[in-house]
Amino acid sequence: MAGRYFEQWTVGDRVEHALTRTVTETDNVLISTLTHNPQPMHLDHDLASQSEFGMPLVNSVFTFGLMIGVSVADTTMGTLVANLGYDALKFPNPVFVGDTLRSETECVAVRESKSRPNAGIVTWAHRSFNQRGEIVCECTRTALLLKSPQ
Repeated sequence: MAGRYFEQWTVGDRVEHALTRTVTETDNVLISTLTHNPQPMHLDHDLASQSEFGMPLVNSVFTFGLMIGVSVADTTMGTLVANLGYDALKFPNPVFVGDTLRSETECVAVRESKSRPNAGIVTWAHRSFNQRGEIVCECTRTALLLKSPQ
């Protein structure tokens, strides 16, 4: 188990996740088809080449999912009761096939659960960056985490 229990989190804790990922054409096509998203800006090279970006954009659902996914091992693996919500999801810069993404997480709030004495609530700010250091995705995530076993 790599995740942290509730009381192991302190506001200001920061994790730079070691796992990075270079986005592939297959990633983009798979997430678009798995989510039934036929947006031509993701799948049609001809149409996308005429856009301001000059090439297809990677489906933002992939970018978001990857950012959260790479955080799990360092945050909630084995300690999660439930994700309670994601807020303020933003995509400040586009992602293209061939971009290499890295992510970081910062603890922004912790509080005891009012209804579960064995758990607490943690909120993180997640951020993902491309190889040029440009932020490509950010959000806050709130989760219910187990407390350390007695």
